[in-house]
Amino acid sequence: MSLHLRYMLLRDVPEVAMIDRLSFDLSWSPRTYEFEIAESDQSYMVVLETDTPLAVPFWRRWWNRPAWWGRDTLPQRLIGFGGLWKVQDEAHISTIAVHPAYRGQGYGEILLAGMVGRGLTLGASYNALEVRVSNIRAQNLYRKYEFQVKEVKPRYYRNNDEDAYDMRAYYHTAGFAERLAARQALLQERFSLIDSYTQSERPYTVKPSSVQISDYL
Repeated sequence: MSLHLRYMLLRDVPEVAMIDRLSFDLSWSPRTYEFEIAESDQSYMVVLETDTPLAVPFWRRWWNRPAWWGRDTLPQRLIGFGGLWKVQDEAHISTIAVHPAYRGQGYGEILLAGMVGRGLTLGASYNALEVRVSNIRAQNLYRKYEFQVKEVKPRYYRNNDEDAYDMRAYYHTAGFAERLAARQALLQERFSLIDSYTQSERPYTVKPSSVQISDYL
């Protein structure tokens, strides 16, 4: 099995929206993803794709009945996705999610590393994101990639008024690029990862006044 980190395309939207709904109480609409892919010149959306149906661990099949009961594999191609915005000198991770069946196996780190790396290649000065103050697991992963809390955003999440940490990683920190490259190399070796996102230009041209969905399918 090999994994492919690549740009999100319009044909990916149904699976991406499904993973989003399984992951967040406040999910994005399919139309939002279509806009990010085909109409925003500041957006760099990414997906992690498998070339082989992934096995669903038995304990997940049992725990998540009836969603996966009796299934050895899941039919979708996509394991997870992420969103990156580049605005002036800031790269901002807008969203990141892995299908619930495959969490805790390192796939979220692949997406994170890819977006941090893409921000670097786009010439940003720093990378920013928001995370729930209660989400310790995510915070630990972000700290691995040198994100630190800059401030607290009170009542940031509308579904329950939970605070968010504004976390930032600064690309010009001494040795940052070298450490990031080493982490990415380890991920590529561990997962037989093909990365056509981090160093690559978007495979589409944004034309807000004349965009044709068929151009991106």
